[in-house]
Amino acid sequence: MRHQKSGRKLGMTSSHRKAMFRNMVTSLFEHGKVTTTETRAKELRRLADRLVTLGKKNTVHAKRLAARTIRTREVLVKLFDEIAPGFVERAGGYTRIVKLNRRLGDNAPMTIIELMPPGPPATKGRPSLAPLKPSAVPVTKEQFGGDAE
Repeated sequence: MRHQKSGRKLGMTSSHRKAMFRNMVTSLFEHGKVTTTETRAKELRRLADRLVTLGKKNTVHAKRLAARTIRTREVLVKLFDEIAPGFVERAGGYTRIVKLNRRLGDNAPMTIIELMPPGPPATKGRPSLAPLKPSAVPVTKEQFGGDAE
């Protein structure tokens, strides 16, 4: 049983899985989006969000920690100089997963994982809920033309 074990194995060895996610997160930051299966996208989201959080810190230690995962220097510089500063006002949720059709060969659910647009998160179209004022006149039966009984 795999109780309280985080992460998905995805049917591969740990070294293969680590290498695949390093390549995928590098491609995500380089191109802005990656098309992959749904389970891989959900695992990639965990890694990408952690790296953006490191990028927001912008310290030497954070750069060294991110360099352990990101494969190329150009993408590492892009993360710390372009991507992470756009998410300063956002507290998490830096990626979005969009579901696509199923893959023809094996019917696997496909998705696009992409970076959210920079800037603060957009608020919903719902107006702010102001406290409702109670009516000055209490509602009684006389107002509706009915009998007291």
